[in-house]
Amino acid sequence: MLNLIKKTPLDHLLPIMCRSQYLYIYYLIALLLPNIALSVTEWMSPMARVTNVLLPGAVYALLLTCSRKPGKMIWVLFPLVFFAAFQIVLLYLFGRSVIAVDMFLNLITTNPGEAMELLDNLVPGVAFVFIVYLPALFLGLCSLRMGDNLSPVFIRKARRYSLLSLIAGVLIFVFTSVSDSHFRASDHLYPVNVCYNAYLAVERTQKQIRYHDTSKEFRFDATSTRKDSIETYVLVIGETARACNFSLYGYDRDTNPQLSQVEGLCTFYKALTESNTTHKSVPMLLSAASASDFERIYREKSLITAFREAGFHTLFLSNQRPNHSFIDFFGMEADEYHFLQEEYPGEEIPSDEDLILGVEQALSQPYAKQLIVLHTYGSHFNYRERYPRSMACFTPDDRMEAKFENRSSLINAYDNSLRFTDHILARLTRLLAARGGISAWVYTSDHGEDIFDDDRRCFLHASPLPTYYQLHVPLWVWLSPDYRHRYPEVNEAVQSHVTSFVSTSESIFHTMLQLGGISTAVWDRHKSLCSPDFLDGSRCYLNDHNKSVRLEDMRWDPEDYDQFKLREMQHLIDR
Repeated sequence: MLNLIKKTPLDHLLPIMCRSQYLYIYYLIALLLPNIALSVTEWMSPMARVTNVLLPGAVYALLLTCSRKPGKMIWVLFPLVFFAAFQIVLLYLFGRSVIAVDMFLNLITTNPGEAMELLDNLVPGVAFVFIVYLPALFLGLCSLRMGDNLSPVFIRKARRYSLLSLIAGVLIFVFTSVSDSHFRASDHLYPVNVCYNAYLAVERTQKQIRYHDTSKEFRFDATSTRKDSIETYVLVIGETARACNFSLYGYDRDTNPQLSQVEGLCTFYKALTESNTTHKSVPMLLSAASASDFERIYREKSLITAFREAGFHTLFLSNQRPNHSFIDFFGMEADEYHFLQEEYPGEEIPSDEDLILGVEQALSQPYAKQLIVLHTYGSHFNYRERYPRSMACFTPDDRMEAKFENRSSLINAYDNSLRFTDHILARLTRLLAARGGISAWVYTSDHGEDIFDDDRRCFLHASPLPTYYQLHVPLWVWLSPDYRHRYPEVNEAVQSHVTSFVSTSESIFHTMLQLGGISTAVWDRHKSLCSPDFLDGSRCYLNDHNKSVRLEDMRWDPEDYDQFKLREMQHLIDR
């Protein structure tokens, strides 16, 4: 009776596909794909490229012979399969670089909604991973139920050739390590570098978990030096806004129709962030930590605590979800804190305009001195979802898939989101002006964004090697008429620095303290834009291993225009 059951083509094909020798070769190639790709995309000497393929390939080949069923070994080596799939997607997204520490941390700190928005628009890269690696795992399971095994002869030959390749790979590795001062296994040899970065990610996560213990004794001993009856200061942290797309920075589209008419607004033309990742850049804006001294973030608190110690009522409003990072820790130092996406009814994402409604409500309270910190959703991809349809000035803006041919639509949507930011800040200005008293706001973005801007076709942010578009951010300071009248020396100092080079990661914390008249030993007059003693910020970047790297020392692509643009920033015309 069983013989009468008709077999499908898959029933005939599966035993062939599950032959152990075929699977062995398939798995070896699948595991080696990231090594081959990285040997093409990364800066390496020819010998380093050979090492990056030959040495890991020999190890993979040996490991696959540890069982007569390669299908069993591919599941034993599942972490390598996961790394390989992750690496391929990142190469599709960024075009280069190994899985960074920050990429692992982003898996923890990025909320599922953001992740799905991104993956939905990376179809080719994700599809390739599914086509290559899911069948490998499926066939591995199928092969375990079949009788076909690697023959002893095949295993002996495979081990012999693998050992010879391993010896050759080790010799080339030693030679490369001695002859090339830039080559390090922890940086350039895949998957050693990925494993090292995963270890660093775990180490940082553990340090972050212990933050409340390591910082609990910290005090600013902050006091207020002013006796004004009403004081209101607002720090607005933008998301993914790059300076070059704002008309106040010379962009040929009118993305600042309202702020361009605001009196008392200072635009800083040479402002760079020291990180292109939110989970590091925002905490540096809120604290005294910077690329040159990032470790202090684990033992110190934020400017919110400094203002609280000085007698201010503090409010933290975020239009992003809590993610168990320093952003949350610092935000929760406030007297009141709200994460709108957690509190908003339904599945719809609240608008940044809801943050302004929160400000309006706060200003109606009987607090004489207030500090308000707003963490916006700004221009985070998917851009089209970040502004109301009524404010779609630039169209068409409906093609959001991450493809170069969609750049025009992506730019239209991105610019619309910046116009909405302009609207938000103009509305904030009117609220503060209507309240009267001493008030001011500071706006900057955590980082910028790539939007297929040149031949490299880079997209998004947080790439292990940042670009000009990810680092050059907007920075505005607005002082109310009463503030400018009462403290003309502060107004004069702020205006005198608009063409100075500013590291936002260094300066925002100290600027906010002086802006609010807060006295504390932590304050540094050389880093405050309100001080006549301000010195140009350090041209540094906090790399993936949390090391401070001078921009001029970074290994830019020979074809990269970023270094030229960074130099060009030194010669921007005073507007």
